[in-house]
Amino acid sequence: MEIINDKSNNVFISKVDGKEAYLRYVIRGEDLIDFIYTYTPPELRGKGLAEKIVKIGFEYAKKNNLKVIPTCPYIMYFLSRNEEFKSLLS
Repeated sequence: MEIINDKSNNVFISKVDGKEAYLRYVIRGEDLIDFIYTYTPPELRGKGLAEKIVKIGFEYAKKNNLKVIPTCPYIMYFLSRNEEFKSLLS
């Protein structure tokens, strides 16, 4: 499964079986990234796809010294299972 960061559209996206799962974001200022929305098509849910995409988003934030604004409710659920990324919250 490939996850790409489409910077021109502010989205981390993965295509699986012709369907798109994604994490939309907004860069705020020089050091903040706001994870605003995640989406996984119903037929792909329960397979860990959203978790993989959000993890890539957090790794991108860490690599680029960005603090994360967790606007999307899924982000807090993700952090409850991946505590190593909590230090990246703004």
